[in-house]
Amino acid sequence: SVKSMGISGAFDWRAEAASALEWWRDAGVDMLVDEDPRDWTAREAAPAVASNTPQPVALAEPEPDVPLPATLEAFIDWRFGNGAPESGWVEPIVAPTGNPAAPLMVITDFPESDGETPSLLSGPAGRLFDRMLAAIGLDRDAIYFAPLCAARPITGSVPRDAEERLGELLRHHIALAAPKRLLLLGQTVSRAVIGSDGGLQRGRLQAINQENGQSLMVATFHPRFLLTRPAAKADAWKDLQLLLEEQAE
Repeated sequence: SVKSMGISGAFDWRAEAASALEWWRDAGVDMLVDEDPRDWTAREAAPAVASNTPQPVALAEPEPDVPLPATLEAFIDWRFGNGAPESGWVEPIVAPTGNPAAPLMVITDFPESDGETPSLLSGPAGRLFDRMLAAIGLDRDAIYFAPLCAARPITGSVPRDAEERLGELLRHHIALAAPKRLLLLGQTVSRAVIGSDGGLQRGRLQAINQENGQSLMVATFHPRFLLTRPAAKADAWKDLQLLLEEQAE
């Protein structure tokens, strides 16, 4: 017998196996994984998470060696038609308004979407802009009003990687319109026209030379900015007075 061999007890492998399985179960191991070796310390790649944030859409690439239209009418038909560089964006294309032959051309960054139909400066910012024009004796019919972006960017701001191309098109637009005076609304528009990476270049008249003559330009705060910073309206009024001074000459 086992006892006669000097061993105090028999080894019950079934009990030992059950005990081991119970320990693994308590440790959370309750299933077989696989028979192949596995690196348990390796990190798994995080699963891709769908984002609800809209992604900007790039401008349509310009056709190589194709010059921009040489007349204002032809340029407007192309720039704000079905073939516009922003035609791949989800928002409608909005054309300039007012009189292309007006002595004052005003540039905003992109159309507003406060109403059912996108337009240039609507809602509270549009009403403030109308009051700014009235302060210098003008209304929208007496100016030529154009956007830097022909459609509202889905991100709510002009994509920086599109500014160079948009600025090129805007400067061509200004040259064809050849206004006597030019009012730039906001830092984005100022940067696109002047080409400065600094702050808003406001507070002075600046001359722009082009083939059809010279335009005197003033940059000022965008009406959307003035709604959030009412104290800046005093400086904006000084900018508008620069236009009045030039108009009186």
